[in-house]
Amino acid sequence: MRRLTVFNSVTLDGYFTGPNGDLGWAHENADAEWNAFTAENASGGGGELLFGRITYEMMASFWPTPAARQSMPEVAAGMNAMPKVVFSRTLDNATWNNTRLIREDPASAVRRMKRESGPDMLIFGSGTIVSQLTQAGLIDEFQIVLNPIVLGAGRTMFEGLTTPLRLKRTKSRAFGNGNMVLSYEPAR
Repeated sequence: MRRLTVFNSVTLDGYFTGPNGDLGWAHENADAEWNAFTAENASGGGGELLFGRITYEMMASFWPTPAARQSMPEVAAGMNAMPKVVFSRTLDNATWNNTRLIREDPASAVRRMKRESGPDMLIFGSGTIVSQLTQAGLIDEFQIVLNPIVLGAGRTMFEGLTTPLRLKRTKSRAFGNGNMVLSYEPAR
């Protein structure tokens, strides 16, 4: 069965986006060690990326550009080459390389996709999708980047979750820039 992992950055006060959907804070304290980690993650074996419409549009507007290829060549190459899925009922089409558009309910689609053969799946951003798939019990691992910043307002990754989710930590790694990567699986 294919695995589904979420990889998202959060602030010390629990937000994964700022009040206006801003994510710039997640990239402000990059250093050589952090850049090497993100480059390795982006090029380390592929998988299929899953997005909601808002995150898809943000990613598709940056990663295929010359600016992305110049500033983060390894990450841009990985992001552009990987197969991608965007869940949306409002997009007319998905034009980013290797992307397919799915209009059905994300939980139903992911339940089916997990039974199919293929690479493991990964979600970046996409808080509404994360919350829906968490509620449906479809996420196998949460990789949370804890950033040493406090925003005071924003959106949490689990907005709309109606039942508590118990997790067990499987790994952790501290970085010199203050970031911590914390990996959790549902405690079943």
